[in-house]
Amino acid sequence: MTNQDIFQLRLASYPEGLPNNEHFERTHDALPEVKDGEISFETTWISIDPAMKGWVTQKRSYMPPVAIGEAMRAFGVAKVTESKHPKIQVGDWITGMLGVQSAGVLDARLVRKIDTSFAPPEKYLGGLGMTGYTAYFGLFDVAKPEPGQTVVVSAAAGAVGSVASQLAKMHGCKVIGIAGGLEKCNYLKQTLKLHGTIDYKNQNVAEQLDKLAPQGIDVYFDNVGGQILDDVLMRINPHARIAVCGAVSQYENLDNMIGPKNYMQIITQSAIMQGFTMKDYIRRIPEAFTKLYNLEHKGELILRDHIIEGIDNFTEGLRMIYAGENQGKLLLKL
Repeated sequence: MTNQDIFQLRLASYPEGLPNNEHFERTHDALPEVKDGEISFETTWISIDPAMKGWVTQKRSYMPPVAIGEAMRAFGVAKVTESKHPKIQVGDWITGMLGVQSAGVLDARLVRKIDTSFAPPEKYLGGLGMTGYTAYFGLFDVAKPEPGQTVVVSAAAGAVGSVASQLAKMHGCKVIGIAGGLEKCNYLKQTLKLHGTIDYKNQNVAEQLDKLAPQGIDVYFDNVGGQILDDVLMRINPHARIAVCGAVSQYENLDNMIGPKNYMQIITQSAIMQGFTMKDYIRRIPEAFTKLYNLEHKGELILRDHIIEGIDNFTEGLRMIYAGENQGKLLLKL
């Protein structure tokens, strides 16, 4: 790979709404020298995630914003091209926060080796990576469903939601998935075999919750926030658990976010509403990987990817994910 082949997509300015091409600059900077404890790598796949909107805002968050002039933050998988770390060799596959760039140099402590004999590299960005781990820990450590309980999952056809929905169903729960559009709801119903689906774009969510969960809701895995969260809160059972994974309905207007109006239900129902990020569970990744890999390997866990190609399609991928147009985990192939 020559210097001209190496490229980065750097943040040029902070967006007021959703990021687009004007907020990024494509550069062709050569790689720095690899120092002791570092590795160089060539990126093959990049994950496009709803959290990216929060990474390019200067609002307080679980990590500092991407700095102007810095390569856009992104999870990726890559092959090691040079190593000055004893535990990583040339040719090893790694994953981590590699950035939107074709190649790079990082402290080896910031990446994690992956074994591509278990699964293709890109799977470590989806159901066998942070996406799957988020669903696993959010469901079992935060929401703590019990067999026979009613679980509602929003953005249930999305990367995290689809895994959380399947895990809840395997756990013996009645699972209701909320998604946008007939195609996604058909996927939840016909492929994932959920007990009920709600098309928030074409159905009244409150009315459908009353119909599908007449005995109330025990667990809500929330990926969207907004009105759907309020609709669920009005129907939670005593001691319900609400795992707040995301709030994609609010990401377009982070300066004027709408919080839950029906939060008093948390008091009256003695419920628990808890947010979480994967920062809380990094040391337990092997536990989640082993569980998810075994389920997928046995054909019990369905993982679906939506692939787009080329760095120039990065901002189109961002638009797609906030519009809910992706069918499964959205990946950018370099």
